[in-house]
Amino acid sequence: MSHVPVLLDEVMAALALTPGDLYVDATFGGGGYARAALAAGARVVGIDRDPAALANAEPDAGLTLIEGRFSALDRLLADRGIDAVDAVAMDVGVSSMQLDQPERGFSFMADGPLDMRMSGEGMTAADFVNTASEAEIADVLFRLGEERQARRIARALVADRPFTRTGQLAAVVRSVCGPQPGGKDAATRTFQALRIHVNDELGELEAGLSAAERVLRAGGRLAVVSFHSLEDRIVKTFLRDRSGAAPAGSRHRPVGTMRTPSFTAAAKAVRPSPAEIARNPRARSATLRSGIRTAAPAWGQA
Repeated sequence: MSHVPVLLDEVMAALALTPGDLYVDATFGGGGYARAALAAGARVVGIDRDPAALANAEPDAGLTLIEGRFSALDRLLADRGIDAVDAVAMDVGVSSMQLDQPERGFSFMADGPLDMRMSGEGMTAADFVNTASEAEIADVLFRLGEERQARRIARALVADRPFTRTGQLAAVVRSVCGPQPGGKDAATRTFQALRIHVNDELGELEAGLSAAERVLRAGGRLAVVSFHSLEDRIVKTFLRDRSGAAPAGSRHRPVGTMRTPSFTAAAKAVRPSPAEIARNPRARSATLRSGIRTAAPAWGQA
């Protein structure tokens, strides 16, 4: 468990673990949060949909590992006789380890198979690009990658398919978009969108937040680190609504409907310090949001 995730000290402060607490690391990854939690004396359940992440974990008497999606964390815990926990953390999105393995197909920095699956199961990015309609591809690139040239890229992808390699796909996207301001790679948003779509990352996040709400006991703490605006918007909205701070008449709280808050007022968003970004440039877009569970019943998934 040598990998140290971003905002480690800030996440641990938000979780406020004490010896004997039961903590769920819902996105185990390299195990950095889990290692810090074990050092604080907590018992840790690590969940990850990527079997490679669990295979690399260092054994520890206080650590239980579960392969699965964090959207089902309440069921995964119930299967092991756990119905309530003291803390849950999520570090959502792709991990550095996944990005650094060309054979996984997550990155355009080195050529590899156009895969992008976190679990190694289901539809690959190549499957989607090679079979979806031009309109479907454009919609995914625009919604999940916030790509302004989504239609032009989709048209080019359909014209040049089939695709099997990340380098092949990235080259087409670059040819469509041309040089980008600040030196950003033109393929960044397309790769982000395809990865999110293939792994249903936003749907998983919404379901995972609701699952965490169901398993956290009163006073339990939730900490979520996200890496782009779509993820952060989901987390922000969830904690805002569940703490009773949603504007009257929102889709989560229609006019005339009041629900007892399931979280206390959400803490202010935390972002990496300049020093951390200098040490780890991948941390620059991270945002931490956290909340504390009340004794009210869980609202369930919106």
